[in-house]
Amino acid sequence: MPVNVWTVTVAAAVTALATGIGALPFLFLRGRNVSRRWLGGSNAVASGFMLAASVGLLWQGFGLGPARLALGALAGCVFIWVFRRLIGRNEGYEIARLAGADAAKALVIVGVMTVHSAAEGIGVGVSYGGGERLGVLITIAIAVHNIPEGLAISLVLVPRGATVGAAAWWSVFSSLPQPLIAPIAFLFVEAFTPLLPVGLGFAAGAMIWMVMSELLPDAARDASARTLALGGGVSFGLMLGAQLLLFGT
Repeated sequence: MPVNVWTVTVAAAVTALATGIGALPFLFLRGRNVSRRWLGGSNAVASGFMLAASVGLLWQGFGLGPARLALGALAGCVFIWVFRRLIGRNEGYEIARLAGADAAKALVIVGVMTVHSAAEGIGVGVSYGGGERLGVLITIAIAVHNIPEGLAISLVLVPRGATVGAAAWWSVFSSLPQPLIAPIAFLFVEAFTPLLPVGLGFAAGAMIWMVMSELLPDAARDASARTLALGGGVSFGLMLGAQLLLFGT
């Protein structure tokens, strides 16, 4: 099958849709009573997934350009810090049946993952510039990689009152930059390749800042140290292991 802008767009759309699969486990947990401990455990698991994803991004970007990676990571941290200050604790926000502080937190994590997916969109487009085989392999790897990212978003949204359908939608929404950016990166691969380590670093920095400033403090407040260590450690190990298998990093 010839590689062109349309096949790259479809491939990136598949990776975006895969993110919504991460919400499906909550179909079997709809009857679960949402306690503070359950909310804290969910935050711990989401933190583990996001930190492992950040480690994978930093590892991939290091070989492409350490200085650009560091610059991107710093920019990502600053971006989320400024973004969080701008939205504050505004009680007027509403998203996925959430309101007030919960809605603000949901807005931040969706924003963080959207930034992250932009870097993945560049990766998909650039990979197809290296040929169909490489592009297909990267597409499959990112699609599988996106499922736990959708789970991380759902772990923040659903325990706070969002429906499974809304969590799936916002998960897919966070990945929409992939089909938008991938075809452009494919068409202008030489221009986008130097930007890849900056994008990877930006996404990693944003996720790390989000975890350290939002999710882990909430998890530590609502869950026991054992739940925090177990939930965060297991999810971190699973995500890191999956990345090692998928990307060989």
